[in-house]
Amino acid sequence: MFLQNLRAKVGARLNGDSEAGFTLIELLVVMLILGILAAIALPAFFNQKEKASDAKAKEYAHSAQVAMETFSTDHNGSYVGATPAELTAIEPTLSSATLTITDTGGENVPSANGYRITSESSNGNKFWVDNNAGTLAFECTTAGNGGCPAAEVEGGNGNWGK
Repeated sequence: MFLQNLRAKVGARLNGDSEAGFTLIELLVVMLILGILAAIALPAFFNQKEKASDAKAKEYAHSAQVAMETFSTDHNGSYVGATPAELTAIEPTLSSATLTITDTGGENVPSANGYRITSESSNGNKFWVDNNAGTLAFECTTAGNGGCPAAEVEGGNGNWGK
């Protein structure tokens, strides 16, 4: 009886009956495939937080630019006297923005016919809108990083207005 049971078990094993589970090679191949997929997909998600912060800074710069034009309309076409507090009074969503307002030459006050509004994201990228006598430019520091596009000229700033 013992020999018959043993012979039946060995025969079943050789025929592949009652085999359950995966072999070690099959498991290793699946793990390798999952590892390759993770290596491809994960880097795309790593810098999403800084891109979101940069998008917020861009939106603040643009909203401040619209508020600056509203300020100019209320002050006979002049940008002189505009401050972040003045712009926040016009556009309340700017209350949490980190804004700097200068003229396009870097002086501390906007001139009668031009200004530069700079907004800084939480990761240190700066985005600004220049209005030089009606010509607008949208640029940023750290070209090619986060939400700042690569510079068109080597060593230049990125242009986020395109």
